[in-house]
Amino acid sequence: MQKTYEDYGVVLDYLPQGYPTDKGFKRNPIVQLLGETHYSLLEAIPRGHLASHERVFIGKGDRKRINHIKRRLTHDDLTSSAKVELPYVVEEVVGRSEERFVDFFNNSRPITIRFHQLELLSGVGKKLMNEILNQRRREKFTGFDDIKKRIPSVPDPKKMIAKRIVLEIKGGEKYRIFVF
Repeated sequence: MQKTYEDYGVVLDYLPQGYPTDKGFKRNPIVQLLGETHYSLLEAIPRGHLASHERVFIGKGDRKRINHIKRRLTHDDLTSSAKVELPYVVEEVVGRSEERFVDFFNNSRPITIRFHQLELLSGVGKKLMNEILNQRRREKFTGFDDIKKRIPSVPDPKKMIAKRIVLEIKGGEKYRIFVF
């Protein structure tokens, strides 16, 4: 399997003194990030102070705000404040890349004979899935507002996708459609 790299990340939590459990001589400032493309949880060493929800470049090349990426994290490794911020940051990132997720609504496929990718989203059952499929057969969706306008029974599409991404980040999901 090929390694995946993120180009940009959003700050979940900034620890200016490092982790409280680290030894004194090992304590460096630490930042916990969420990657924007693959939704990887990362731990990095910053070059200066970073604010929560700040978007920073973490790709290969000249990084101005991040010194280096230390390691990947699991959901359990996050600080409690990062766990609280995670759903809000994910929703913010989903809003920034709306085109990618509208494309998911337009091109989603069945997983098995009886189960569709749309059913993985919270609040979508067989009835709502069929309504979404009928509307997209007529005309492709152009944005989240278009989805809400044409299918009034759909909850907020941005929040539905954000909830699914958070579930996939937490782990334990059989099907992963957004997090790699």
